[in-house]
Amino acid sequence: MATATAMTVKRTSTALVSYAWAVVAYNILVILWGAVVRATGSGAGCGDNWPLCNGDFFPHHPRLATVIEYAHRSMSGVSAALVVGLVIWTFYATKRGDRARRAVVASAILLVTEALLGAVLVLGGYVQNNISNARVFMQSIHFTNTLLFLGSLALTAWWLGDRQTLTAGSVRSHNSLTVPAWVAIITTILTGATGAVAALADTLFPSPSLLAGFASDFAANSPLLVRIRWVHPAAAVVGFCCVIWLVMKMRSRLSWIVAALLGLQFILGIADVLLLAPTWIQIVHLLGADLYWVALVCLAAEALWGRAHTAAVAE
Repeated sequence: MATATAMTVKRTSTALVSYAWAVVAYNILVILWGAVVRATGSGAGCGDNWPLCNGDFFPHHPRLATVIEYAHRSMSGVSAALVVGLVIWTFYATKRGDRARRAVVASAILLVTEALLGAVLVLGGYVQNNISNARVFMQSIHFTNTLLFLGSLALTAWWLGDRQTLTAGSVRSHNSLTVPAWVAIITTILTGATGAVAALADTLFPSPSLLAGFASDFAANSPLLVRIRWVHPAAAVVGFCCVIWLVMKMRSRLSWIVAALLGLQFILGIADVLLLAPTWIQIVHLLGADLYWVALVCLAAEALWGRAHTAAVAE
């Protein structure tokens, strides 16, 4: 009877972990579609209404921009339902004090702030062809929140999966890893936030040639969005060094995965510049960034807090 109970718990836990990673994957799709909204200038597709679209729950006779923006809002609504389901299931399947509970609660809170920031972008008119300094600031804040939200979901899935594969006496964190882990996370967030601004600049001010693009980056009469575009590659180089520092200290299978994804990001970033940032390469670059971020968050969590002792799942 005890064996049957244990097998039931393990099956439930496996299903929950699979669901948690599915929620992570779905939200990466939502993020990518959000980039499509930005790249196609469809942020005002539903007018200045939020959460309604042009004053309606379902838009009538929509134009293409409306379809793109409404699809993103609909995907975000499904995301909210999936996260609520993850919160309920995680609390049901784990005991009080489990760190997966803290991660999933953070995910829910960050989902709310994500929606509110999206509303500010729409209601404040920080969409479409708006090139104000306020939009630059809001774009950075919004993408930072997106990273934190995705990171919290990744931690939830990672920590839920921990209990199945580890035994008592598993590796714990070391003090020597604390600084490298936090520095890697912070510099990567800065790289992501500046990348969101650079992508916005590429969309609103496309360059006719590579040389013209470099010249406009340092021209005194260029808009702020263009003049700060160089900050992203600079931040990426700093972030690269910081993450490699963590990778070399960890030297685990996960750390090499992070290093490989980081290398891929540099290749995609270079391709983005050389190809003059067409929409498709921006989306691929963002996909690589999301996958890299998820892996890095899991690696940093392992460095900061170690891997859990086998946790009992609520029976």
